[in-house]
Amino acid sequence: MTVTQETARRLSTEIEHSGEAPDIAAAAAFLEMGDRLGVLDVITPGRTFDAAAVARHADLPVDAAARYLEAIESAGLIEQAGAEFRTVPGFDVILHRAGYVSWTMNANRPFIEHAREFFTDPVSAGRRYLRDGREVAVSSQWMGSLAFYPAALERILAAEPGHIADLGAGTCRLLIEVLGHFPEATAVGLDIDGPACRAAEHAAEQAGVGDRLTVVERPIQSVADDPGPVAGTDVIHAGFVFHDMLPEEEAVADRVLANCRDALRPGGIMAITDAVPYLRNERERRFSAMVTYYHRQFMRRRLLTEQEWTEKLAKAGFGDVDVVTLGFPTGRLFVATR
Repeated sequence: MTVTQETARRLSTEIEHSGEAPDIAAAAAFLEMGDRLGVLDVITPGRTFDAAAVARHADLPVDAAARYLEAIESAGLIEQAGAEFRTVPGFDVILHRAGYVSWTMNANRPFIEHAREFFTDPVSAGRRYLRDGREVAVSSQWMGSLAFYPAALERILAAEPGHIADLGAGTCRLLIEVLGHFPEATAVGLDIDGPACRAAEHAAEQAGVGDRLTVVERPIQSVADDPGPVAGTDVIHAGFVFHDMLPEEEAVADRVLANCRDALRPGGIMAITDAVPYLRNERERRFSAMVTYYHRQFMRRRLLTEQEWTEKLAKAGFGDVDVVTLGFPTGRLFVATR
């Protein structure tokens, strides 16, 4: 069959238009597989590894581990380092980009597969089809590693806190890093998830800061009635947790914010990272639309606009509110001063 010049030009243009999409999709599949296999604890920047080490760590057959390493070396995710392997330069960027595919397509897979049920009977569907919490956490961490976590950390470190609290702290990665910068500082991490709290305690011990980090297994809503865990803080951080209270618990969220304001020492700050709805600028438009739609249609959550966040923080008694646009499309960091 003869390919006409017009067809050839069209095919060439289509190939160019594919851009980075195939690379990111392939990397996401390899990395998600690696996470589920438990090998990404070994395949990390700064260390070398071989098939035996990967197999031993994840309790896998050595030949299967070797084939996996062969594939990801061919994909350009790792490279030879003598008789062993190491991650390629920029591996953290690859992981970050893969996180967007992982979160959008897999962490939220129930919404895609069962969209009809969510449309016709949202209450029943919400009870039957639950997201995998671990997938949500891992993919969010991959996205946030370069897109929203550094901005919050930068502002927190600039405040030089002596005592800091994190609402919805998960495994307390942020707090452990802050404590590493300030040897005299103390911290409180509050989270409702028991396994995450135990993992945080273990991570703190491993990092040598266990005596300075208190982990509290409680929902952030509890601060509305008992602000004890955040009392006397210089910084309170909350990442992507307040929208979980909206719209049903908006009055509770308002009390949490007011109590946080009162609990802060004079001059202290509250740093809130959250998503804002339906942005229409070129960089954020599509991902913002997906994030907003997932939250509104399937999670029945209400995302606040920048203006609504500013007004809500002012109502809670905060003074200046600084709004920072994040690299994470649809993400904003709100830094409010007591």
